[in-house]
Amino acid sequence: MADLIACPTVSSESNLEMMAYLADRLTSLGARTELFTDPSGHKANLFATIGPDRPGGIVLSGHSDVVPAVAEDWASDPFEMVERDGRLYGRGACDMKGFIAAALAVAPDYAAAELARPVHFAFTYDEEVGCLGAQALVRELARREHRPAMAIIGEPTLMHLVDGHKGCCEYTTRFTGTAGHGSAPERGVNAAEYAARYVARLLELRGALQARANADSPFDPPWSTINVGRIEAGVAHNVIAAHAQVDWETRPVRPEDGPFVSETMRAYAEEVLLPAMRAVSPEAAIETETVGEVAGLIPMPENEARKLVAELTGANGAEVVAFGTEAGLFQSIGMSAVVCGPGSIEQAHRPDEYVSLDQLGACLRMLERLGSRLAAA
Repeated sequence: MADLIACPTVSSESNLEMMAYLADRLTSLGARTELFTDPSGHKANLFATIGPDRPGGIVLSGHSDVVPAVAEDWASDPFEMVERDGRLYGRGACDMKGFIAAALAVAPDYAAAELARPVHFAFTYDEEVGCLGAQALVRELARREHRPAMAIIGEPTLMHLVDGHKGCCEYTTRFTGTAGHGSAPERGVNAAEYAARYVARLLELRGALQARANADSPFDPPWSTINVGRIEAGVAHNVIAAHAQVDWETRPVRPEDGPFVSETMRAYAEEVLLPAMRAVSPEAAIETETVGEVAGLIPMPENEARKLVAELTGANGAEVVAFGTEAGLFQSIGMSAVVCGPGSIEQAHRPDEYVSLDQLGACLRMLERLGSRLAAA
């Protein structure tokens, strides 16, 4: 875990050093290891298999990237693991290098066993900025004849079972207007004003999403949500803003809520805002970039991954959570998936992020029992 934390895999930076480290460790155990780089060549997914080359088996999944860390806010160097009072501190300690380290720690036991079913290690890039690596990985897995059957996504859940979470659809909408003097606003196209109208329409959709929620929705809140994360526009008080940008997201409870929001906003931009903008300036534009559209994890009556992990941990039930993971992507290609990992989501993305030794111990015990189960299958 110290080695992993020492790799500063902030999403804006390369993760190749960490992936090479993981690949070397797994290859030395005899794992069949594959690295898949992104188009830039600076990021990679790792997929490795121990055990027989046959369909089925279980994936241990974790993302390599971490959110930024401002050193001044930390009691110690965020990229150097420090142990204090039964806790291991460092950026990524619980989100998710603790789980990846635990998986790596039990890999020699898997390699030494005669596994009847394979165990797969899936470590991805850019989860924090739209699950970009996992989207590429599941497309690759979907093409294969031998596809895994189940996935454990080791996000921090305090080792509780999670079998449902909302999706996450993130967008950036950019407005191009025409600059001018603030004393004559009618002579320009104020991108800031049209961005404000766009945001107002977004917020109106909150009521519609509440009305669309199922009465028996297990989520809190039970409806799909919309959040406006950032608005940027203009250069000065007395200048008509030529450019504006809105960063926003929706977290769908139901899969169809995502397209409902995106299509409603597309129509509003094209049919209402753009004609008004272009009546003044034909060059005016509104463009929406899809940062990521990540499927939610839908709670299912039958879930073999949930059943297996419940047996391994002794859990009596499963929960749903508000935060997103890569689990829904595995589910989207026909795999059963469950989220269960060491540490608390309350520590993720914060200064002095940590995972306790007790939590890591519980995770190791689960993974050790998994090895025995795969050998006996």
